[in-house]
Parts: sequence; C-alpha cells; structure tokens
Amino acid sequence: MLKVLYLVPNLADAAVARRIHMMRAGGAEVAIAGFRRADAAPPDLDVVNYVELGETFDARFGQRITAVVRALGSIVRRLRPVGMPDVVIARNLEMLPLAQRLRASWPARPPLVYECLDIHRLLLREDVIGRAMRGTEQHLTRNAALLLTSSPAFLRNYFDIHGAPPAVVVENKVFFEAGAPRGSNPALTSEPATDGPIRIGWFGALRCRKSLDALARFANAMDGKVEIVLRGRPALTEFPDFHGFVATQPHMRFEGPYRNPQDLADIYSTVHLAWAIDFFEEGLNSQWLLPNRIYEGCLHGAVPVALAGTETAALVERHGIGIVLPNISETTLFDRLGTLTTVRIGGLARAVAAVDEGHFACNAAECRMFVDRLQALTAPDQTLREAA
Repeated sequence: MLKVLYLVPNLADAAVARRIHMMRAGGAEVAIAGFRRADAAPPDLDVVNYVELGETFDARFGQRITAVVRALGSIVRRLRPVGMPDVVIARNLEMLPLAQRLRASWPARPPLVYECLDIHRLLLREDVIGRAMRGTEQHLTRNAALLLTSSPAFLRNYFDIHGAPPAVVVENKVFFEAGAPRGSNPALTSEPATDGPIRIGWFGALRCRKSLDALARFANAMDGKVEIVLRGRPALTEFPDFHGFVATQPHMRFEGPYRNPQDLADIYSTVHLAWAIDFFEEGLNSQWLLPNRIYEGCLHGAVPVALAGTETAALVERHGIGIVLPNISETTLFDRLGTLTTVRIGGLARAVAAVDEGHFACNAAECRMFVDRLQALTAPDQTLREAA
C-alpha cells in the first residue's frame, strides 16, 4: 500500500479532507501534518497519523511564514514516529520548506509532489517581491517530481510561463460515493411551478466583497422576488462587518457553515441558481480558477451563474449549461436574472441534470488512477533521475 505524507497549511480545509478521501479510496495510506486555523476546531480526518504543527490565521501570510520557520526546527522530531513515506505531498508554497527539510533527514528521498490550487497574489507581482517569491518557488520545486493543480488556466497563465515540474490537472470535483443521493433543483420538484422567489445560493469560501454588495443591491431592487442564501466560511478579513451587513439585508441570509460532502445535496436543493463568480484577486487567480462550488452546484442540480472571460465560464459553456454574465452591474443582474421564471429555470436545470455526473464528481476509478499516478513516482527510474 502506497504511504503518503500530506503536508497542509490548513488542516480544517474541506478540500484537504476531499483529497484525503480520494487517496484513501484509491488505495493509499495517508498521514497528515499541518497547521490549524485559530478559529477552527480540530478536523475529523481519515488518516493513520495526524500531527498539528501550530496555529495560523487567515489572510496573515507573514504570520503563516513565521509559523513555518518555527516548525522547521521541530518537524523532523515530531514526524519521526510517522516514519518515512513513499511520497510527500506539499500543499501550497509555504509547506515546501517543511517537505524539503523532512526529505533531507531520511536515508532515501521520497518523491515530492507540489499541490498548488491557487496562485497567491504575491507570486504575480512584477516587482522585486514578486520575482523573489517566484524564485523561491522555483528553488523549492527544483527536484519535485510532480505538480498537482486544479485548472488548466493555472498552467497556461502561470506555470507554463515561469516553470514548473511535470504537471497534472486534478479538478475540484466532489468526492461522491456510488449510490449517494443527488440534489435536485426546486424548479423541478415544486408543484405547481411558481414565479418566485428565486433563490440564489453563494456557498463555500465567501471572500468577494463585490459579489456581496452586488447581490444585496440586486435582491433589494427585486423587493422579495429574489432571495440570497449564503453558506460556508466568510473571510472576515475581506469584509468590514460581514455579519452586521447581512443582518441588515431583508432579502439575504447567512445560514452558517456546512459539512462537505454530507450536506451538499440538501443545501443546493434549496436554491435555484449557484453563484460561481468571485472577484477576489480580480483578473488573476479568480479568473483562472475552477472553484469547488461549480462542481458542487452542478452535481446537485443548481444552475451555475458565471462571469464571461473566466475559466469557470469556459467550463459551463463547454457543457452548454448555466448563465454567463458580462458583468455584475445591477442592470445586468436585473436583465439576466431578474426576469427568470421557475419555468425557465426548470429548463436550465434539466440541461444541468443531463450532463454526465462524471464531469462534476470523482468516482472510485479516478481515485485509483490518481493513486497509481503517485505510485509511478516511486519507480526506480524516477528515483535515479532525481539523483542524477
């Protein structure tokens, strides 16, 4: 059985749990070490070993780097009981120094995999700071055997330009066990069909102030014909007063965090449309990424709403589904969303439901293929190439 050590910057990240499930379903044994966010409870992860390296805070990159530097001095001792793995996966740039420190301490150096699912804005700067960050990344990945990323746009717009190890795109699909229930759009299940209110769900990592403001204005202008439902974890550093603002909005409500994937079918079945627009790091990372919510929403019946010119829009257009907006002005939202009826949404929802679920969900065969790809890195010829 392949033994994987997974180094992560946020142990409570739902995407971390999904990757662990994927590796476990593919036949790997997983140990994990990483940092816990200050406001998060210890996660329940399906791993053979779990090691906390310290506490970090959202949106405080300097503090996170300081925590990594501190962990460098103790990580070998703290991971000694775990033993040497067959493969080390470092999720995000800040975990690479810890991975290299561990590899240097073992008698043999297991293959290193760099997992990068977001391009941090510091890496995209054109000044000395940006060049230094990119140089650091290239130095730390110089002997990495593989790059894991989640969108082909990250390769086209960043890694193919600045250099990277051999890459594989593993989309942010939902880890979906065979036979698990799928959600259904309320426009297809309500009898009889009505003309409102239309519910728009914005779920997951809530970090875009432009989206929050635009959705609030739109809902207010529609005067009860549209409701905005927010769920997930708001990045409070991005909003002056997220909870206070939402509390004052008569047609917007925040319903708290949810379990992923256990609650996905239920929460997406309550909304007609899934907001998949994000201006966080506008024009860069937000334009290139394929967010979790696009897979979650489509799998469970919600009609996706995307922004033209983004990789998300390219995905929904490729499948012939959803609504692609040129912008999120109040006029555009009224013209494109405010005129929708549940009958029209029903037609859009049927198109989403007709797409093969394999485009949005990760099945057992994909999990095995993923682990086989990791296993291939341990082949003798791969090890010899690095030694050379």
